[in-house]
Amino acid sequence: MTFPDGFLWGAATASYQVEGAATEDGRGPSIWDTFSHTPGRVLNGDTGDVACDHYHRWPEDLGLLREIGVRAYRFSFAWPRLIPAGTGALEPRGFAFYDRLIDGLLEAGIEPVATLYHWDLPQPLQDAGGWPSRSVLEPFEAYVRAVGEHFGDRVKRFAPINEPWVVSWLGYGTGVHAPGIADIGQAVAAAHHTVVAHNRATRALREVVPGALIGPVLNQALPDVDDISDPFQQRAAAVQDMNQNLFWMESILRGRYPELAYEVYGDHLASVVQPGDLDVQPIDWLGINFYFNARIGHRLPNPVDQQYDIVGALIGGVPENAPVGPTTDMGWPITPQGIGDLLVRWTREYADLLPQMFITENGCAYDDGPDADGRVRDTRRIDYLRAHLASVGDAIDRGADVGGYFQWSLLDNFEWALGYAKRFGLVHVDYATQRRTLKDSARWYADVIARNAL
Repeated sequence: MTFPDGFLWGAATASYQVEGAATEDGRGPSIWDTFSHTPGRVLNGDTGDVACDHYHRWPEDLGLLREIGVRAYRFSFAWPRLIPAGTGALEPRGFAFYDRLIDGLLEAGIEPVATLYHWDLPQPLQDAGGWPSRSVLEPFEAYVRAVGEHFGDRVKRFAPINEPWVVSWLGYGTGVHAPGIADIGQAVAAAHHTVVAHNRATRALREVVPGALIGPVLNQALPDVDDISDPFQQRAAAVQDMNQNLFWMESILRGRYPELAYEVYGDHLASVVQPGDLDVQPIDWLGINFYFNARIGHRLPNPVDQQYDIVGALIGGVPENAPVGPTTDMGWPITPQGIGDLLVRWTREYADLLPQMFITENGCAYDDGPDADGRVRDTRRIDYLRAHLASVGDAIDRGADVGGYFQWSLLDNFEWALGYAKRFGLVHVDYATQRRTLKDSARWYADVIARNAL
């Protein structure tokens, strides 16, 4: 299977997950610093204080990118490293760090692909209301402008917000992510404000970065229904699809929310939408983060984790969602057909509006470490990536316009509320010594890139 000429092969990371240096060079606290330092919030009490020490070891990590042969590197700017209080004074040492990183990437012939927000909201902005409040909108736009003005001469491809569903629903709906709030009303308000922030960021970038290529990065999952004749499962699948997929697809591409969103969210949504919020800002590309399809099964009579089941909370009943078949170390099902089906679905449903699509994250967690000979034989990751890339290739053959693929992640890193217990990297990281070791999957991926083919 051969991929199109110019296909953009990449790898991805996020600032809080890899950088460390949490209190160095003027960096301010983020909600993830606060959350991870709160007892009981993160597995084993892990924090991102050191993480992969990428802040100091970026030249070594750049060497790994070159060795793998990627054409692009998707990273995120840390808002609290650039504007420590979220608003006001800029921190020149933070800007200098990203200058070094971006210049190094360009010298290596690797395109920098920048995410402006990958979940590390400056803590003072959360104290002022966070994403459920409109108070975050002007500071975010000012931050975006500062980034665009400084780096726009070298960075052309931007994503304003990574995975707004996670920002809103895991941060404010279930509370399993920072800032740890469990309130449906706040989650809905946060979800809306990520759309408004995306639109404002897109306008701002177009003003300050000539030729900017701007796109949202959305984590998406198709619902797999056990019994299509069951009305409960049909309803659960429709709500899941709206909550995770169509809320953002419709608002960003068509300037409206699905009717089902107003029906399910009620006044939580209607009360926060203001005139002009959904004015469409044309995008240049669409980023899709895909890991697995969501199983929708029969109604559970006595669910244990009802408070953490978003669909169950919204429809008043929790569907069975335990995976069927093999899973990754995250407990996630392995559903490679879903990634291709998503690409084909959007190609058909948004044919008149859809720009080129990119897989901006796809990967798996497996706890494979160095053998006695120092080699990391992570064959399960190779099998996972091969199957998903084959599905992407099949979608291209079926008419989907896909411009590239970014593997998640370059490095084993801080996996949010699960700390350092799960390893997604192409590169194994010994957290005690910070030693990096290319896994077999990295060498396999390098071969795919070199041949532009499976």
